[in-house]
Amino acid sequence: MSFLTAEWRKLIMANYEIDPSILNPYLPAFTELDFFEGKTYVSLVGFLFDKTKLKGLSIPFHKTFEEVNLRFYVRHFDGKVWKRGTVFISEIVPKPAIAFVANTLYKEHYSTMRMRYEWAYTAGTLDVRYEWRHKKHWNKLAVQAEDQLIPIPKGSFEEFITEHYWGYNSISDKQTTEYEVRHPRWDQYNVKSYNIEADFASLYGSDFKFLQQAKPYNVLLAEGSAISVEGKRSIQK
Repeated sequence: MSFLTAEWRKLIMANYEIDPSILNPYLPAFTELDFFEGKTYVSLVGFLFDKTKLKGLSIPFHKTFEEVNLRFYVRHFDGKVWKRGTVFISEIVPKPAIAFVANTLYKEHYSTMRMRYEWAYTAGTLDVRYEWRHKKHWNKLAVQAEDQLIPIPKGSFEEFITEHYWGYNSISDKQTTEYEVRHPRWDQYNVKSYNIEADFASLYGSDFKFLQQAKPYNVLLAEGSAISVEGKRSIQK
């Protein structure tokens, strides 16, 4: 049985080019940075968890909630194939129990903040917004998009961002936790405009302060799907 099942919906992904030297200290053991056309990226991602179950069980008041995370992209060679995965710098949710379980069992980097979201369809336009409150200030990640789904082209930057199916967390310099995230290939909406208001330095530390003034290389809105998070395993020598 999967550890967690849910639906991830309306994923805003604001993607920034970043110097690899900034990310190297965050690399879990036995992973390496994953490059797209010779460059590395970090993503600010907002989305909705829905129909959430742990070990097949619905937890009262914990089925639907927002998440905002900051992540980057890695790969791991397991002796046979390369696995493309994600490392999280930070994950924010409004539910303390979710943060506790993820941090305790999966060694994630969750914190709890007040959050809110809005989806609105009007005259062929889809507006999606996620907000989270930190130090008495509301941060925002929002897009306006066309309301028709389109495929994500094979070989595209959007495919690179969305097609990472493994999670990696550092336990020590000799041990890493790996888990699989299963979901079908996603479709996307054509983003027309975006609005990002986030205190990157306060939220994520001085290494990511430069994002305050940086322009995203790309902002995409994926529809998402049902997902499952599988059991973890340890990588060590």
